[in-house]
Amino acid sequence: MTKEKQDIFPNHIADSDYEKELILYNDEINTFDFVIDSLVDVVGLELLQAEQITMIVHLKGKSGIKSGSFTELMPPYNALTDRGLTVSIE
Repeated sequence: MTKEKQDIFPNHIADSDYEKELILYNDEINTFDFVIDSLVDVVGLELLQAEQITMIVHLKGKSGIKSGSFTELMPPYNALTDRGLTVSIE
């Protein structure tokens, strides 16, 4: 008797439906205040959380700032990119 192997990734789920993370990278151009204000305005973070993430990015070079589907992360990705911040969706 042969068992049929089940696919653990159903075909009806698009790659963009899987959990992704919006990553902010350090740069030498934007000020702490500008980055903090951008995280509050665009991503909707609380001021303290935006300050903490900005410090992590400064010290470690990058930090995740928001999780969600690719579709959910595209608007903040575009807005942060338009402001001159370096971000990616991974």
